[in-house]
Amino acid sequence: MGNVKVINLSKSVFDDLDREAEILRGYLKSKGVFLVNVMSSPGAGKTTTLIALINRLLKHFRIGVMEADIDSDVDAVKVADKANCKSIQLHTGGMCHLDAAMTKQGLDELGIDDLDLVFLENVGNLVCPAEFDTGASMDMTILSVPEGDDKPLKYPLIYRKCDLVLINKIDAMPYFTFDMDRCVANIKLRNNNSTVIPISAKTGENLDEVVNYFIKIISSGGKNYNA
Repeated sequence: MGNVKVINLSKSVFDDLDREAEILRGYLKSKGVFLVNVMSSPGAGKTTTLIALINRLLKHFRIGVMEADIDSDVDAVKVADKANCKSIQLHTGGMCHLDAAMTKQGLDELGIDDLDLVFLENVGNLVCPAEFDTGASMDMTILSVPEGDDKPLKYPLIYRKCDLVLINKIDAMPYFTFDMDRCVANIKLRNNNSTVIPISAKTGENLDEVVNYFIKIISSGGKNYNA
C-alpha cells in the first residue's frame, strides 16, 4: 500500500467565525451600540418579553430589533406595532442560527447610527444558536416555566454562554411542577456568574429589575462593551 497523507486538523473550524465576531464587537463599540443576542426554545416568550422590555427601555435608549426566523415576518411586524421601534426581519434560509457575518448584514440593513441598543432575537433553538458567536455585546436566554426546571441540565452550552437568564411565565407556576430554587441552582451549575431573574412578560412582574440590569450594564461598560 502506498503512503497515505494524514492532515492534522488542530485549528478550530470556528476560528474564522470567531474572528469576524470580534471585529463586529469592535465596530459596535466604536458606534456606541450595545447588541444583545436573545436565545431560547420556541414558545418560551422571546418576542412577548422583548416587547414588554422595549416599551420600558425606550425611556432610556434608542432601540432597534432584528427578528431572525427561517421564514415569515410575523415577529418583526408584531414588534414594530406593539413596541413602536425600528424592526427588521432576517430570514435564515433554513439555517437554525445566526453568525457574526449574518448579524452584520442585518445591522447594515437596520441602520444603527441613530440607535443605542439593539436586540437580536435569534432563531428558536437551544443548540445551534449557542454554538455561533454573533458578535453581540452580551448573550441572554429565556427559559419558561412550562419547559421544566431541568432544562439547563439538558442544554448546558446555552446556559454556560449567557450572561443573563430570564425565567419567564412565572405567573403559570401554580399549573406546573416547577421548582424555582432547583432551576436557579441548575443554571448556576452551568454558569455561576450569570444573572438570573424570574419574570412574567404577561403581567410585567420583575421586568423593572431587568430594565435596571440593562441600564446598569450599558452605563458601566458591560462585559464586551464600553461606550
